[in-house]
Amino acid sequence: MQKYLITSQEFYTDIPAVFREKLLHQFEIHKPDFALFRDKENLNYAKLARDFMDVCHAFGSVKSFIHTDVELALTLKATGVHLTSTQFDAIAQAKAKNLEVIISTHTHEEVLRAEKLGANYVTYSPIFASPNKGEPKGVEDLQTLLKKCAVKVFALGGIVDVSQVQSVAKSGAFGFASIRYFYS
Repeated sequence: MQKYLITSQEFYTDIPAVFREKLLHQFEIHKPDFALFRDKENLNYAKLARDFMDVCHAFGSVKSFIHTDVELALTLKATGVHLTSTQFDAIAQAKAKNLEVIISTHTHEEVLRAEKLGANYVTYSPIFASPNKGEPKGVEDLQTLLKKCAVKVFALGGIVDVSQVQSVAKSGAFGFASIRYFYS
């Protein structure tokens, strides 16, 4: 099962040297397959995105994604872009620029729409209870979704321990995505 590490300012900070050190440490511990630079409030977003890409390139095998910004992902030579659930219209733009696309989804209908529009992957959330993310969907709903779609699905939301990862693995999901699971 694929592991998708998502950054957050709360853990990684916006201080470049600390950010790089913490990110590299988490890569060494968890060996993620995918990583997303996501820091919605940072005024120095592009600079830290470059630092993020440096760490991804140094680590080698990690697929790197930039949150919401197709042009920045292209400029930084990221693997792709992770779009929000309000950016379905940007899927075609990103795909036309040879970027892989992950898009956030919260309903079966959104997953099927993303698949039809050509997204490579979706995150589907929240699977487990997660602060301020609404009622958890649960693993059974995830399994039902997986029977309806062919797009690669990352389970997201409230995944903080190994037992939850194992539960997602048993569902047949392509992988899991998390912020807090990757804190050590």
